[in-house]
Amino acid sequence: MQKLELPEPSHGEKKHSEKLAGLIKQHIHDVGGWISFDQYMQLALYAPGLGYYSGGLQKFGEQGDFITAPEVSPLFARTLARPVASIIKSMPGANIIEFGAGSGKLAADLLAELENLDQLPDLYLIIELSAELQQRQRDTLLRRVPGLIGRVQWLSSLPEEPIDAVVLANEVLDAMPVKRFLFKENQLQQLGVELKSNELELNYRDADLELEQALSSLQIEETVMQQHYMSEINCQIKPWLSSVAKCLNQGAIYLIDYGYVRSEYYSEERNMGTFMGYYRHRSMDAPLWYPGLQDLTAFVDFTSVAEAALENHLDVDGFTSQGNFLINCGLAEIVDKTESSTDIEHLKLVQQMKTLSLPGEMGERFKVIGLSKGLEENVPGFEMRDLRYSL
Repeated sequence: MQKLELPEPSHGEKKHSEKLAGLIKQHIHDVGGWISFDQYMQLALYAPGLGYYSGGLQKFGEQGDFITAPEVSPLFARTLARPVASIIKSMPGANIIEFGAGSGKLAADLLAELENLDQLPDLYLIIELSAELQQRQRDTLLRRVPGLIGRVQWLSSLPEEPIDAVVLANEVLDAMPVKRFLFKENQLQQLGVELKSNELELNYRDADLELEQALSSLQIEETVMQQHYMSEINCQIKPWLSSVAKCLNQGAIYLIDYGYVRSEYYSEERNMGTFMGYYRHRSMDAPLWYPGLQDLTAFVDFTSVAEAALENHLDVDGFTSQGNFLINCGLAEIVDKTESSTDIEHLKLVQQMKTLSLPGEMGERFKVIGLSKGLEENVPGFEMRDLRYSL
């Protein structure tokens, strides 16, 4: 196992990881000794009761492995509430669907602000498979907005009948399993995980047909394929967005994540890809290190999101950085109008605004893409610095 300068997991965490590793080993044995990396990532993140997102470990905030924008400050949800309220106002009876609700903080802060704006949705639907996360979200909502908990429902899948809704997915696409590949002297190889002496090992094999077809559609530069070039591709975005489009009668979709347009994603300079693991705010590329204890993630190719949207008859209404989006939606005005009891409280609020919006913080690394179905006007938030031309 790779030697890493990381905090030592507890005895209980190690036992948890051992159970998941045993399950993965058995699966690899059952299918012939090797699985592709996206299959490994699926098990490591989502194996029922054991995977990183389904196993009940603390993931969010200072004590977890990463901090999302809603955890940084309520300003994120309060600002997002402006465009959401505008859409709900134009679409009476609309609902909100949130994927990847995490600790429930975005849902709680968003509902509180929508109540202030007098634009509450009929229902707030949270798509969540983890019973542990459902309970954590319920606790957060009961603590912060007890009077609105009646509007919240938890679902394990999207509604079967089309509804009117605003769909929100903050840091969801980056948690989808990815296929990892290597171009070496024009030869395409695919990363996977095999079993050797009952230990998990990373190993490359010839690429399968699915990966070959997926990469052929990207039109990667010939100069890239001729060098030693590693990267990854998310083949789950298109089917996921197809299911979202089918569940909407009319509505809007806001996808917020860290990522690039395709020309930047597969540039010659980015020859190690974007895949990374996170454990207690430390990053690493060692995906076999205690499976189930670390978040596994990759940046998003937003060009593929736009392509998938158009294929599913969705309109691409805007694309910009998180900083531009929040400023467009009134972040600065919200900070100016928020009363602070002390100068220190106001400075804290200003610092939170900077963290969410400045290029050196979360403002540039995170992007926002706005999609819609059946709406007469473009979804709000992209009035200034719309970067759709770059997709």
